[in-house]
Amino acid sequence: MTVAGPAVASAPAPVNHACSPSVSLDRFSDVLDKTTYDGTFVGNLSALAVDRDGSLAALSDRSALFDLDERTLAPESVVPLADEKGAALDSEGLVIDKDGTRLITSETEPSIRRYSADGRILDRLPVPAALQVAPAGRATANQTFEGLTLMNGGRTLLASMEYALSGDTAGTVRFQTWTRTKNNHFKPAAQYAYRTDAAFLGVPEVQALPDGRLLVLERGFTSGVGNTVRLYLADPRHATDTSGIENLTGQSGVRLIRKTLLTDIASCPTLGATAKQPQPNPLLDNIEGMVVTGHQKGHEKGQEKGRLKVLLVSDDNQNAVQTTRFSYLSVRV
Repeated sequence: MTVAGPAVASAPAPVNHACSPSVSLDRFSDVLDKTTYDGTFVGNLSALAVDRDGSLAALSDRSALFDLDERTLAPESVVPLADEKGAALDSEGLVIDKDGTRLITSETEPSIRRYSADGRILDRLPVPAALQVAPAGRATANQTFEGLTLMNGGRTLLASMEYALSGDTAGTVRFQTWTRTKNNHFKPAAQYAYRTDAAFLGVPEVQALPDGRLLVLERGFTSGVGNTVRLYLADPRHATDTSGIENLTGQSGVRLIRKTLLTDIASCPTLGATAKQPQPNPLLDNIEGMVVTGHQKGHEKGQEKGRLKVLLVSDDNQNAVQTTRFSYLSVRV
């Protein structure tokens, strides 16, 4: 006679967090979706930065800069922003400089201004004429400076245009740099060309890595389908300086910024995320902001050392069918 052994409870299947061999999704949070703080709507978030005290700065494209608790994301303060005449900005890119001042882009002109922590304008950077919105230049309104990052130990500032200039091939996006002067201003320097995977994809954010490479987001939207968001590792170090080239139309001799796909965010696990409109993956939304928050320590068994902790945020456009969502990635570069 066969005697049955004791019943053994089956262990739950492990959750697969991998988006690709290079990227995994640790978790996401919708905790700030459709909330307010101190009378200000917490949303429309277009950029992130880590402040000197470790807190998280989150920039709204409706002229507000929030300070968030890095662990809970709870807002701790909000600072209103404006231009020299007191008018609102279309604030898209954010860098916190080594002295604690804030460098902030606006897509309107476009512009980059330096603000104090309490929102006072301290400086305004010169912008090359061609990058200005027509008729002053060849840029299209609402398609200008979206990404902003400091490179080379803080000596170089880089801003990414979202889409191509008039006269450039669609999908060819210019990245403009400035070098820091002795009196802590910035002067225009080299410019590079980056090509997106398709003309409908723009560049909403860039983040510099210590070795001179960049993390680059490409993003687009198709009605009835949803968002496309891809993360790339890009290398501008051997790219051609295009600041003296009027039209980028595929001419030979121009070395583009080299790029390598790290992941399509649609390939990430949903981890229970839901979407309020059609999406290829319910995790997806209008992702605009990205910041490297640190490195994984790699102490746990099987955990790879050297992975970056990368935080993404979506801009909900204060729209009922969009979500303010923070997504926590682990990225191997």
